[in-house]
Amino acid sequence: MLLAIDCGNTNTVFSLWDGTRFVATWRTSTEWQRTADQYYVWLRTLMQFQKLEVDITDVIISSTVPRVVFNLRVFADRYFNTRPLVVGKPDCLLPVDVRVDEGTQVGPDRLVNTVAGFDLFGGDLIMVDFGTATTFDVVDTDGAYVGGVIAPGVNLSLEALHQAAAALPHVDITKPQSVVGTNTVACMQSGVFWGYVGLVREICDRIKAERAREMRVISTGGLAPLFQQSEALFDAYQEDLTMHGLTVIYKYNKEKE
Repeated sequence: MLLAIDCGNTNTVFSLWDGTRFVATWRTSTEWQRTADQYYVWLRTLMQFQKLEVDITDVIISSTVPRVVFNLRVFADRYFNTRPLVVGKPDCLLPVDVRVDEGTQVGPDRLVNTVAGFDLFGGDLIMVDFGTATTFDVVDTDGAYVGGVIAPGVNLSLEALHQAAAALPHVDITKPQSVVGTNTVACMQSGVFWGYVGLVREICDRIKAERAREMRVISTGGLAPLFQQSEALFDAYQEDLTMHGLTVIYKYNKEKE
């Protein structure tokens, strides 16, 4: 049984994979102060609640927050007696090339999404991930990661607007009924929603023009369904993209042992 851990800036996801499917998935807030013991108590409690008695033999971690990796390593070693694979570290091999400027550190989440996208959809992709940041990752014909774009995330933009302008309230993102808002909340929602529709469409069009080829656009992340249903921006939506990528990387490393 594999425990796959995807640690993002806002949330951390734990999934159990039995070799063919994910049998359970749990989500918690990302807190670098959380100890290995706290991780175990939290996870064990949820497993007992779902009456899951499984033997976790392997752990793989993708983390965009470097400070949490140490305690997750201790967690895997202390409670499951295994040395975890950590995406981005030298001992974690990738089934795709990374072709960026020398010395550039590519976020583990972007590498995992590239692996997953190529495994599921083949090459010539633009992977759009709606997380704390909205990222665009370009996958070459042979599956290589060749760069991308980073923009502020949707909720991050809303929060910045609320904090920087005293008169503007905090609002939740949703598709507005019309472009022209008739109250403050509707105006903010329209600006953010249609602003991001334009951002996604323009960046993807410019990437395709620069690459001079047809490319499919794949979305993932918590807010992706909102935009997926609205403007036909994407060719496909993949909810568990990162988790799928972690299983592909895990299997690849097992084959190389």
